[in-house]
Amino acid sequence: MYNEKLIGQVLIVLGLLCLVSLKLFKMEIRPVGPDIVFGIIDNGILAAMALLGGQVAGVEGAIIGGVVGNAITDGIAGLFEGYWAELFVSEQRTVLGSAVGKMAGCLFGAGVVLVVASFL
Repeated sequence: MYNEKLIGQVLIVLGLLCLVSLKLFKMEIRPVGPDIVFGIIDNGILAAMALLGGQVAGVEGAIIGGVVGNAITDGIAGLFEGYWAELFVSEQRTVLGSAVGKMAGCLFGAGVVLVVASFL
C-alpha cells in the first residue's frame, strides 16, 4: 500500500520539481508567481472542501465538495492572480510559465492541506 501521511509531502516535492523544470527552459520564477498563487488558492481550498465533504458524506460528499469548492475558488483565485500580475509582474508572461506555475501552485495547495490534515 502507501503511507497516507506522505502524500501531501510528495505533492509539495512534485510542485518544487515543476519550478525546477522552468530552469531547463531558462525561465525566471517571478513572472510565474501569479499562476503559483492561483494554484495554491484554487487547489488548497478544493482539497479542504473535498476532505470536508468526504468526512460528512463519504465519496459522493468528497466529489460534491471538490466540484463546488473548485467552482468557487476558480473565481477567488483568479482575482488574486490578476491582482498579483498587475501589481508585481512587469515581465512578459508565457504560456509555458503559466501552465507550469499553475501546476506547481495546485500541487503546493493540495500538498499543504494534506500535510495539515495528516496531523488532525
